[in-house]
Amino acid sequence: MQTAFIVLHLIVTVLLIVVVLMQEGKDPGMRGIQGASSDMGDSFFKRAGGTTKEKMQTRLTSTISVLFLITTIVLVVLTAN
Repeated sequence: MQTAFIVLHLIVTVLLIVVVLMQEGKDPGMRGIQGASSDMGDSFFKRAGGTTKEKMQTRLTSTISVLFLITTIVLVVLTAN
């Protein structure tokens, strides 16, 4: 049982790392030096309302983070016994 949760925990960990690395930064970068606003030249996904790419990635990150927390707690409980 503990081995199955360790494998699940490793899969969730790798997924969390990948999802976090896929997200774009909110820093304007070099555009901030020129005084340009952070929304200049944004794509359709950033301007559109509702379910944008950024919002879906945020939800996915939150969901995987909760799974990571749950698998961590389960592993701690299994190891304590």
